[in-house]
Amino acid sequence: MQQQADCAVVGAGIVGLATAYHLALKGKKVIVFERNARATGASYRNFGLVWTIGQQAGHIYERALYGRGIWKNIAARTGLSCEETGSLHLGYHDDEVSVMEEFARIGSAHCEVLSPAAAAQKSGAFQPKGLKAALWSPMEMMLDPRVASATIAAFLQSEHQVDIHFNTAVNGISMPFIETKQGKWKVEQVFVCSGQDFETLYPSVFEAAPITRCKLQMMRTVAQPGNWKLGPALSTGLSMLHYASFSQCPSLPELRKRIESTLPEYLQYGIHLLVSQNGAGELSLGDSHEYGREVDPFDKEHINQLILQYIQTFLLAPSFTIQERWHGVYPKLTNGETDLVLRPGPGVTILNGLGGAGMTLSFGLARDVVAAL
Repeated sequence: MQQQADCAVVGAGIVGLATAYHLALKGKKVIVFERNARATGASYRNFGLVWTIGQQAGHIYERALYGRGIWKNIAARTGLSCEETGSLHLGYHDDEVSVMEEFARIGSAHCEVLSPAAAAQKSGAFQPKGLKAALWSPMEMMLDPRVASATIAAFLQSEHQVDIHFNTAVNGISMPFIETKQGKWKVEQVFVCSGQDFETLYPSVFEAAPITRCKLQMMRTVAQPGNWKLGPALSTGLSMLHYASFSQCPSLPELRKRIESTLPEYLQYGIHLLVSQNGAGELSLGDSHEYGREVDPFDKEHINQLILQYIQTFLLAPSFTIQERWHGVYPKLTNGETDLVLRPGPGVTILNGLGGAGMTLSFGLARDVVAAL
């Protein structure tokens, strides 16, 4: 049986849904194919942070701000929990403060360096003893990734008449036809947003691309007692070494040098520390970064313990009881770019390689790709 649509999207993770959203805004008849009963990849297994502060200045940061606005709009229309908490990078060392001050001058215009007393006015969730300063950004938002993709999918179905087929793998693409177990679809354009599954469709294209996988380990606590609130997302100097936005800071090498000598395992496993809280009061803690085309299916408890040891030096949460441990896998480019957009044939566009910034950058990337067609 042959059916027809203007555009097809392969993958119902955040990249695929963002693409479907912008195609629908153009008045296209859109169909989305998702091989699983729901999106369970990186879009489902993350902190739930729209993390603008980590994005490079320029058009990438603008994409982050655009995506932030889209999340707010969708949340207002669907009831999705989306809290504008902001973030605090905590500085307990002089080299961390130096990077913060440089970043506030030459990085995002939305950031400022706070004194310990001013930081304490933003949050009572961190250890005040020894704090020298904190980098404050009001732009970061928290949402629950375990319901976000499903909420967007339902929104697209009801408000934009996007036809989403779950439990439906795409077996082959031979434009203008897409083959699934339900039969063939005839489309004008297809967008392959397959995330870390980049061997199934166009394997030779991905084999030649500068792309690998990143495995990250994370944990979630029980709901914090007494309606305790984290407030802003919390992070540390380790995150300054991780996010590209801080790479322009002249003092960053000195910070890296100290971490190399005092916390070498944290660099070995790509550990940086983030703490976020969902609407149920549970804290997400993490994470680590291990790279390679092949992902170890077994988690390292040693990594989890390193994460917990460091987090407990600055987080004053009532409970550190862990109820869940898991790992996520996302595609990561090896050439320093922020996304991979390829056109392997007429009418076919691949969108991939957003690294760990899919929740933040997908809407902006999809907007730009769709606008360029």
